Amino acid sequence: MKILNLYACLGGNRYKWDEVTNIEVTAIELDKELARLYQERFPNDKVIVTDAHQYLIKHYKEFDFIWSSPPCPTHSKVRVTQKNKDFYIPKYPDMSLYQQIIFLKEHFKGKYVIENVIPYYQPLIAAKKRGRHLYWTNFNLPSEIDRKEAKGIMCGQTNDEVDKLCKFHNIKRTFLNSYKGKQSKTKIIRNLVDYEVGKIIFETALGILNKKNTEQTSLF
Repeated sequence: MKILNLYACLGGNRYKWDEVTNIEVTAIELDKELARLYQERFPNDKVIVTDAHQYLIKHYKEFDFIWSSPPCPTHSKVRVTQKNKDFYIPKYPDMSLYQQIIFLKEHFKGKYVIENVIPYYQPLIAAKKRGRHLYWTNFNLPSEIDRKEAKGIMCGQTNDEVDKLCKFHNIKRTFLNSYKGKQSKTKIIRNLVDYEVGKIIFETALGILNKKNTEQTSLF
C-alpha cells in the first residue's frame, strides 16, 4: 500500500501504521532538520525535503492513501484570543488548506485525511471535529478517537509540558533536543498528531480500502 504523508514533521500520525499492514510511505517535509529526525524514526520510509503543497498536485496519482497536516498557525484560535491579540501580527489565513480539501475531494481516487486545528472562524468547508482537531476525509470516522490522556497536557510553554508531551508521543526528550533547526521544540512536539488517533484513522480508511478491493476482485 502506497502512502503519502505530507508535512510529516516527526511522524506522530504515522507512528503505528506498521502495526496495521505492510506499507510504503513517502514523507514530505520542508524543514531539513525535521526530515533528518523523521528518517531516523522511520528508516524504511522515503523522505523528501520539498514543498508538500506542490508535491501533492504533481504526485497524488501515485498513492492509495494520503494524509496531510498543513501548517495551522494562521487558522488557530490562539491568534485572536485576548491574551495574544497584541502579540500576533494579523495575517491572511493560509488557503492552501482549503485548496487541498477541494483538490483531493474532486480528483483523488483513494482515501485521504486532511487534519488541522479548530480555527478562530467558521470553517469554510464542513469537517469532522474530534477533540482539538478537525478532519476532512472521504470516509466516516469513529465518534471517539482521542486518548483520555491527551486532556490537560498542554499547560503553557514549560519544560514540564514538553516532558509530558514527549512521554505522550513516545519520543525521548534527548531525541527532540537533537533538533538543530529554527523551529521551537515546544511547537514541534505540540503539533504532533496522537499516534493512537493516527492508527485509528488509518485502520478505518484501510478497512474501507480492503472491502473495496475484495469487492472488485470478486467480480472477476
